[in-house]
Amino acid sequence: MFSHIMIGSNDLERSRRFYDAVLGVLGAGEPFPNEAPTGHKRLFYRHNGSAFCVTQPIDGAEATCANGATIGFKCDSPDQVQAFHDTAVAHGGMSIEAPPGLRESSLGQLYLAYVRDPDGHKLCALYRPK
Repeated sequence: MFSHIMIGSNDLERSRRFYDAVLGVLGAGEPFPNEAPTGHKRLFYRHNGSAFCVTQPIDGAEATCANGATIGFKCDSPDQVQAFHDTAVAHGGMSIEAPPGLRESSLGQLYLAYVRDPDGHKLCALYRPK
């Protein structure tokens, strides 16, 4: 359904250090650096047919996170969810909500961890037990 997700950052190098580590847990490699026609710098992480992008805001305003928005990353196991969480916290992210773990929901069982990146974007690592 999605081709890509792009978020803004006020410190692209800080974001690169954070996302290199966190997305590396999922198997994503180094980002493809890009410069927009406006001169703004961007990073494109590609993995399994999807792209996660981080950009300096093209309008020149400060990057802000979306209230109520969550970006979910599919994980292959509870261990990978935990590694995503722990790596995020070790690289300047903040653990939020409940600790990583199994949750019961109307959608079935979900193994989840929630963090905020250094710019405040809410991220979720998710594994769906079989």
